Amino acid sequence: MTTYKFQPDFRLGAAWIISIAATLGSLYFSEIKGYIPCDLCWFQRIFMYPLTILLGIAYYKKDLGIMKYVLPLSCIGGAISVYHIAYQRFYSLFSNHGLAACGPTPCNVNYFTWLGFITIPVMALTAFLLITVLLWSLSRAAKAAGAGTED
Repeated sequence: MTTYKFQPDFRLGAAWIISIAATLGSLYFSEIKGYIPCDLCWFQRIFMYPLTILLGIAYYKKDLGIMKYVLPLSCIGGAISVYHIAYQRFYSLFSNHGLAACGPTPCNVNYFTWLGFITIPVMALTAFLLITVLLWSLSRAAKAAGAGTED
């Protein structure tokens, strides 16, 4: 049986790169393409942008203690993405009951759809899920290797 030495750099670094890509992607869509973010997009940004800074610092310092701060951010951001996707897909259900978040840009607007299902909220959910899975698996691997996070 092959055993692998615990290496936090891969998962932590990958989560950081994903957060950078998501942050730069959202800035590209709003600042270069001119898409005006809706309220739900702003809430997703509120939870993604700090991840870029926190994961970057954690990666640089090899600090696994950051998990207790970044996992809630990625989980809440992912939950907002799920709500946003449901709102876009089932707009008529939400609009009839006053459950919509509305601002200058309606949250049900799809600026584009790739392959019939990939929208901006789907990309955000993918990023949040990948970050959550990477950090959760890193946390479990650290505990199994005895390099657990400080509580």
